[in-house]
Amino acid sequence: MSPLNKQQLDQIRDERKEQIKQAALKIFACRGITGTKMSMIASEAGISEGLIYRYFKSKDELFTDLVIELMEEAGKEIGNLQHSPESPFDQIRTLTQSMLDENNKYAFRLILQARKADKVPEKVGQFLDQYSEKVLIDRLVPVLIKGQQAGQFSEGDPRELLSWYFTVVNSLIMQELGIEKYGLPDTDVLMRILSR
Repeated sequence: MSPLNKQQLDQIRDERKEQIKQAALKIFACRGITGTKMSMIASEAGISEGLIYRYFKSKDELFTDLVIELMEEAGKEIGNLQHSPESPFDQIRTLTQSMLDENNKYAFRLILQARKADKVPEKVGQFLDQYSEKVLIDRLVPVLIKGQQAGQFSEGDPRELLSWYFTVVNSLIMQELGIEKYGLPDTDVLMRILSR
């Protein structure tokens, strides 16, 4: 068997790093930064704890990398709404579906965990300020106003309506994953909060 070339080694390294990040995402989302130990992440990833340190210097570095990556992706997604050909109603609906999607549940929950944590790494704090809930809502206000003008959304202060709406959505995300009896509500049920 011939030795692995640089490209194959890089691919293995990238796959291992992604494996660690996915395990960390799940654990951090459920337990927060203070409730998470590297041993938990290693167990979830099915690797040794020492192997994690070959990729990340510390729990803080791993947490910081994840939060920054997720915040940048969320910022891009919200930024893309302004250029979407969908109606304002469908834009907010699509964003809500993305937030509640099974594949994204840990990502949005981790962001919310980071926002409510008493202490986070300095760089995470800076990103949370840059992508604060207020900043994100400000970017959605023009979408809601356009929808109000088109008769798609109820009248009222756009910031207030969006704040209440995302408070409900965020509360659902922060519930124990897999709400037992009925699961998460359908996006259309939630959209009635904003609908005319």
